[in-house]
Amino acid sequence: MGTNEEYDDTDMTVEIELTDGKKVTCAIVTILTIKDKDYIVLLPLDEDGQASEGEVWFYGYKEDENDPNKEPELIYIEDDDEYDAVADAFDEFLDNEEFEAMKD
Repeated sequence: MGTNEEYDDTDMTVEIELTDGKKVTCAIVTILTIKDKDYIVLLPLDEDGQASEGEVWFYGYKEDENDPNKEPELIYIEDDDEYDAVADAFDEFLDNEEFEAMKD
């Protein structure tokens, strides 16, 4: 993903409220599954819908199985080992994406 790519409305986005009350719109990059747990990778966007410089955020991700229309729950990852596992899986995802792009 280039750093100055614009996102149109067809791309999936989610709005996150930070601890200081500020709301940030993020593009959903991918959802990763590690050891039967789902994690979401988010790319923060500025007011113009531009991606921030190389920064992605990782959160635990949980959908309500009983109500698919309900907003999924995002869970802050507090454990360093768990965070590192998600970061490693994301690096692998990026490597695979680049490999697929080279094959095309």
